[in-house]
Amino acid sequence: MAFNPMDMMKIGERLKKFEADHPKVFAFGRAAAGSMREGAVIEMSITSPEGEKITTNMRINADDVETLQILMGMGR
Repeated sequence: MAFNPMDMMKIGERLKKFEADHPKVFAFGRAAAGSMREGAVIEMSITSPEGEKITTNMRINADDVETLQILMGMGR
């Protein structure tokens, strides 16, 4: 799957807006950056307005580390 440059610009713009709307997420990412290495586990939960909760996790591999570093840098 290839993105054209305009798509990449849109993603960068959306990440900047996301960071402005939710600064704690990127602050958490920066604080956790040292722990985001191969073998670490990221856990995510979403709670609906009705109180239903779903949780998942993923063990980070080497490719994930690179992807996360790219995503964290795009919002800058």
